[in-house]
Amino acid sequence: MKLGQKIIPLERTGAYVPGGNYPLPSSAIMSCVPAKVAGVKEIIMCSPKIKDVTIVAGVLAGADKIFKVGGVQAIAAMAYGTESIPKVDKITGPGNKFVTFAKKQVFGACGIDFLAGPSEVMIIADNSANPKFVAADFLAQCEHDADASGILITTDKNLANKVKEQTEEFLKTLKTSEIAKKALEHSYIILVDNLDEAVEIANKKAPEHLELMTENNETLKEKLTCYGSLFLGNYSAEAIGDYCSGTNHILPTNKVARYSGGLSIFDFVKILTYQEAIKGKSFDVTKTASHLADTEGLMAHKLACDVRLD
Repeated sequence: MKLGQKIIPLERTGAYVPGGNYPLPSSAIMSCVPAKVAGVKEIIMCSPKIKDVTIVAGVLAGADKIFKVGGVQAIAAMAYGTESIPKVDKITGPGNKFVTFAKKQVFGACGIDFLAGPSEVMIIADNSANPKFVAADFLAQCEHDADASGILITTDKNLANKVKEQTEEFLKTLKTSEIAKKALEHSYIILVDNLDEAVEIANKKAPEHLELMTENNETLKEKLTCYGSLFLGNYSAEAIGDYCSGTNHILPTNKVARYSGGLSIFDFVKILTYQEAIKGKSFDVTKTASHLADTEGLMAHKLACDVRLD
């Protein structure tokens, strides 16, 4: 018996690049580059209110066709095809709650990477954390859109108060404060007795971005199992992961990290299996299949095996 696998790239993929509140050329890079590296033959990119910088990023990252269309309309167009926008095999990329819901609805008509959006960050910190860093990272997520959120889990009440004060101070001059303030309304701080409690909460929440600012980062890292991407230490700003640290910023949100990781080249290939039964050398496996077919009551399955045993 011969068995094997064939790994081949998808024919055509769709990259959704958000652009409602801000131009996001970084998302064009994150969706298109791994598809190109994987060998996808055609990459379709859709983005609303698209700016020149996003178009340039898409072209440089490998997009073959770029369309100025966003939201639910873009997801439907790529999933089912239109007169101008080709139907794709898989849609990747983050988006707001409407885009995320649309991706969920079209799954089956085409593939999707995972449900990615709105953005979220969880920070686990003790008294070794810098409150300015924590506050800035909180706001970096909250400025994405009004549905974004941040969660601080800490053992230090003093740190919690300082982070709250520093956040309010930053908001006084932050140009994106209007959006950030709305997101902060459903962001919160959790005080815990110890860091093991923080780990338990993090593994249940499975956040998109998880930051560790403690004296025991390496120990905690081994206990954490559910997150989109992990940022270790005071100087690992989540923003560098958004842009240039080397990992992908298209990550699972809303507990999807329980069963999925971030976007990579593996999302743009499919693994095909094959087998060849050789005359005179595959008697045992054919006999086993015949027996299982008989057990299940599938008599034509059994027949297909038995005629080859003669």
